Amino acid sequence: MSTDVVVPQWPSPETPRHCSSCRLRRGNQAFTAVTAEELAFIESCRSGTEMVPAGGALIRERQPGGRLYTLYSGWAFRYKTLSDGRRQILNFLLPGDLVGLQQEFSDTALHGVEAVTDSTFCAFDTDSLWPLFREHARLAYGVTWLAARGEGMVDDNLLTAGRRTAIERVAVLLVHLHRRMDRLGLAREGSVEFPINQQHIADALGLSLVHTNKTLRRLADMGLHEISGGRLRLVNPRALARIAEYYDSIPRPVPLL
Repeated sequence: MSTDVVVPQWPSPETPRHCSSCRLRRGNQAFTAVTAEELAFIESCRSGTEMVPAGGALIRERQPGGRLYTLYSGWAFRYKTLSDGRRQILNFLLPGDLVGLQQEFSDTALHGVEAVTDSTFCAFDTDSLWPLFREHARLAYGVTWLAARGEGMVDDNLLTAGRRTAIERVAVLLVHLHRRMDRLGLAREGSVEFPINQQHIADALGLSLVHTNKTLRRLADMGLHEISGGRLRLVNPRALARIAEYYDSIPRPVPLL
């Protein structure tokens, strides 16, 4: 009897032609349900898709123009850089995340967006925001909620950078990303895809690459996590959460455009 495990690719890197066939929506309790009318409006605002290869840029810093995007598949991150090339990763983006809202309030992009893996984005014209707020109050509230959640993540990142120790910083990142992936239904046998490398982690946490390496090894030696074959498993998630002082409540369903 074969012991091979067939792992479904979810969501598929190819976006569906119609939003009603979106694998992020169908049977996924991570996202709020929408009415048929709201779904038709979302589809009418969708202006296309963009496939970005690993390491490629969806949005470049200080470039004019831009659209709204929903990450459909893959991993990406938002970042800002200094003139000498030093980079701060602001947050990691997972399927369902809304990208580009800040560009509506600036002449140029305030941050860049780079793909960690081959990624697919659904694109929306920013002109659709006005009719969304005028005609679809529930969807508009969803966008406002997403903006508020983003601000909350910035608050958490500021706490991490300003007050947490190196081991607390790494612990909170591992727990946070694992829980987000699990919430999306992307956990398999207790592990989740983890394509980010130590340089990504260092740039997200404001640590040196050497310090990041030592801290990851220390947590692994303590028997708290394993990273192998591009996957992350939390061996002792409660202990890891205690180290990070990361006690989030069960997340509510998230709006999805």
